[in-house]
Amino acid sequence: MKTDQQLQQDVIAELAWEASVDAARIGVEVKDGVVTLSGHVDSYPEKCEAERAAQRVSGVKALAVEITVNLPGPNQRSDADIARAAENLLEWMTYAQKDGIKVMVEGGWITLTGEVDWAYQRNAAVRGLRPLMGVVGVSDQLTIRPRASLDGVRSGIENALKRRLQNDANAVSVEVVADRVVLTGNVGTWSERDLIEHAAWSAPGVRSVVDNICVSY
Repeated sequence: MKTDQQLQQDVIAELAWEASVDAARIGVEVKDGVVTLSGHVDSYPEKCEAERAAQRVSGVKALAVEITVNLPGPNQRSDADIARAAENLLEWMTYAQKDGIKVMVEGGWITLTGEVDWAYQRNAAVRGLRPLMGVVGVSDQLTIRPRASLDGVRSGIENALKRRLQNDANAVSVEVVADRVVLTGNVGTWSERDLIEHAAWSAPGVRSVVDNICVSY
């Protein structure tokens, strides 16, 4: 198991390796395997990439992000401009259901509300809006419309886990309560944790996923 000092060095190295991140502007602190990122970046996508870079490092148990987005002068936009750009982008996106999504912008922060049919549509809307110039954050408050039946949701998710996980899928517990899925257990990597959560969201009718899975090394 890595010491906190080793983990700090690895995260700093991974940030430096990520070309889309200015690692010199990001501070890294580690305590008991929990990594805290701080500092300032020039765009919201850069902040997201810094988060992903830290999560890729083996040994990271949890991640706290205290990075702020300070947009350079040429990249600043009014909330009205950002709202219009967001509406236009959703209009052109194949996966997004524009009629079911409402956009609110305050201080460069986009808040999405409304309903979509599938989790992938919600994820596509959020990912698509992040790179817009002037955006400092995206708050996802979209919900999934209930579908006709949730019969077989648990077995469907468990079968998906067996197909995707290299290790024993039985190490993960799947509980379905109405339209909510609760995941518990332990995995060895963040990527496995992401695969499990994606499998749960891919089940029809699932409106929320509680991910209590721990990454253990």
